[in-house]
Amino acid sequence: MILIFGGAYQGKLEYALSTYKLVEKDVYHCDMESMVINFDKKVIADLEKFVLACVKEGINAKECLEDNIEKLRGKIVIFDDISQGVVPIDKTERAWREMTGRCMTYLGQQAEEVIRVFCGIGNKVK
Repeated sequence: MILIFGGAYQGKLEYALSTYKLVEKDVYHCDMESMVINFDKKVIADLEKFVLACVKEGINAKECLEDNIEKLRGKIVIFDDISQGVVPIDKTERAWREMTGRCMTYLGQQAEEVIRVFCGIGNKVK
């Protein structure tokens, strides 16, 4: 697994597609209203939205990812890093931010590579 993270609109998906010679049809975009992940796609993007869907339903997203870790092997997983900036006042947003961090930490430990993208430039962290 390759974990790619960075701020919103920093070129994470474009970086993944160009670096790994993929096209948009290889990508599954998570939805903040759905706790479903299409593991058949090579790239799973916007995973922080999956985390939000889980938080809204009171489901532990990290446990869901742990239960499906074998399905993530060989995949490229993309997260927006939502850990920066002012801590949200809203309880759900704080829980989302915390759970996203826990999920990123877990997947980062499991990943063969971790890449931070800033201004469209990938920097290998692991």
